[in-house]
Amino acid sequence: MSDGMNAAQIITIERHILEQQYRLGDTSGHLINILYDVALCGKIIASNVIQAGLTDTLGRAGEENVQGEQVMKMDKFADSTIFRLNDHTGRLACMASEENADVIAIPDKYPTGKYVLLYDPLDGSSNMDYNVSVGTIFAIYQRKSTDGRGTLDDCLQPGRKLVAAGYVIYGSSTMMVYTTGFGVHGFTLNRRWGEFILSHPNIRIPEKPQFYSVNTGNERFWSPGVLRYMRYLQGGEEVSVNLSCRYIGSLVADFHRNLLAGGVFCYPADRKDPKKAHGKLRLLYEAAPLALIAEQAGGYASDGRKPILDIQPTSLHQRVPLFIGNTDLVNQAEEYISKFDGPAAG
Repeated sequence: MSDGMNAAQIITIERHILEQQYRLGDTSGHLINILYDVALCGKIIASNVIQAGLTDTLGRAGEENVQGEQVMKMDKFADSTIFRLNDHTGRLACMASEENADVIAIPDKYPTGKYVLLYDPLDGSSNMDYNVSVGTIFAIYQRKSTDGRGTLDDCLQPGRKLVAAGYVIYGSSTMMVYTTGFGVHGFTLNRRWGEFILSHPNIRIPEKPQFYSVNTGNERFWSPGVLRYMRYLQGGEEVSVNLSCRYIGSLVADFHRNLLAGGVFCYPADRKDPKKAHGKLRLLYEAAPLALIAEQAGGYASDGRKPILDIQPTSLHQRVPLFIGNTDLVNQAEEYISKFDGPAAG
């Protein structure tokens, strides 16, 4: 074939998702269709991301989101795209987005289903103006309520309850990576065909890590345990690893690199800024879905004290510290924090 592939090699994301149906026991087909809808969202968002410099989609939208952050124009486009492609399907009880203060209800004129979709429509969007990779992160739960419109309680579930999670990264190529609890699989968008093709089956984090990813500009805000852990990563402790530092500033891009190359991403709590005392990253839209992917790829995610997947959310926009990547590296973070920072508050 003209793209250097033969027919025997080609597995589309639709075919792959359909094969998952039998493993999941999803007789309704609703979960696999939600995954395919997310893939379609990724294609639409990708087509706008690559044209952003030629259209009026760069820069700020002139408003703040619930996080108190400036909303980028592409944030609004991505958020609206995901909502409009999922509000009418009858598969979802409700949605929640990093860009919206409250649960997003399914319009009354449409039926509801048994799943809940949570998403960060465009992670790293502040980097859009500089042509840096950005991405969409999503998480899917089964609803807890039995019927009617979805509720806040349907959204506030720990990561252990996730039935699927993934992300679409918009970089030199567009990739969708997802898991339904049976390994992690990556698909690259063939722009000529308009289809995601399986390119990275059964992703496993390499046992030998290469990178650590952290914003060292925040070092003055870190606890003693975190500072000692960074020395460990840099080779400055008696027992150390010696990793190269790579930090993009788009979580999904940093995570994706370390997923494929091995390493750890860190965003510790801030001991000086009350707004970041409990971390910066969002549990529901960022930490939990990526934690499931990491675990399914042989890794681990922690808030520095306990597994991210075990945290019971108490609010839609709850923030957490995040250490995610190779299991031994994350375990080491927990050891340093426990040893040098003492017991967790509360």
